[in-house]
Amino acid sequence: MPREATAPGRSSRESSTAKLAKFFPDSTPLRIAVSLTRVEGKGGIASESTVIEFGTPHEVLFASTLPLEFADKLRLRNSDGTLDVEACVVALQYNGSRTAVAARFTQEVANWIVKP
Repeated sequence: MPREATAPGRSSRESSTAKLAKFFPDSTPLRIAVSLTRVEGKGGIASESTVIEFGTPHEVLFASTLPLEFADKLRLRNSDGTLDVEACVVALQYNGSRTAVAARFTQEVANWIVKP
């Protein structure tokens, strides 16, 4: 007697960061591990490790568990120090315990890999 079976498929659900990236048409998918530190904002200094998932010539997009708010100042640094920049939160998309964040560089970044 034949039996019906199901197999788990790949999830087609987009991450909240990918959804936020749609508002930044110049964004490019990336995967850069960074240390994220909130240097200004309510609650004092806080930090975590995260991954930049999308970037434009002027912004980075990533997921965070920190209690970030619009206009918070952040420092993003990769492990070898080739990326060590300050950015300001310009967009947030809340999704449970992780928030999709877009942050704009506060100064021109000479070694940034995403160019117009």
